[in-house]
Amino acid sequence: MSRKAIAFLILFVFLISLSGCATARKQKELEVQGLKNQISVLEAQIQAKDEEISSLRENLAKAPEQKTELTKVVSKKKVIGEVKSRPSVKQVQIALQKAGYYTGVIDGRKGKQTRDAIKAFQKENNLKADGKVGKRTWDLLKKYLYKKIK
Repeated sequence: MSRKAIAFLILFVFLISLSGCATARKQKELEVQGLKNQISVLEAQIQAKDEEISSLRENLAKAPEQKTELTKVVSKKKVIGEVKSRPSVKQVQIALQKAGYYTGVIDGRKGKQTRDAIKAFQKENNLKADGKVGKRTWDLLKKYLYKKIK
C-alpha cells in the first residue's frame, strides 16, 4: 500500500507542477503581449515626433524665403508710418538699426538688446544713457528712421 501511496503522491505532484507551468507560461505570454503593445505605442510616438521634426525642418528651410518676401513687402509699403507724439518700439528699432546700433530682429519688443542699443546711442550722443527714448533721444534718432541703407 505504501508503494501505491508513493506512486499516487508522485503523480499528484507531477500534475500540480504541470498545471503550475501552464499558468506561469500564460502569465509570461501576457507580459510579452503587454510589452509588445507598449513598443507599438512608443513606435507610433516616435513616428509622430519624426513627422514633427520634418515639418519644423521644412519651415526652417522656408524661413529665409519668408524673410526675403517680408523685406520686399516692407520696402514696397510705408510700414514705418508717420511718428506722432511717441515712437513705437518697432520704429525705434528700425532707426537704431539704420544708425548702426541695433543688430537684432525688428519685432516691436523692447528687450535687453533694444535697451542696450538705445543706451549706446545715448552715450555716443552725450545724452543720459538710461535706455529710454525720451524727447531729446528721439529728436536725434528719428532722422535715421527714414534714412535709406546702402
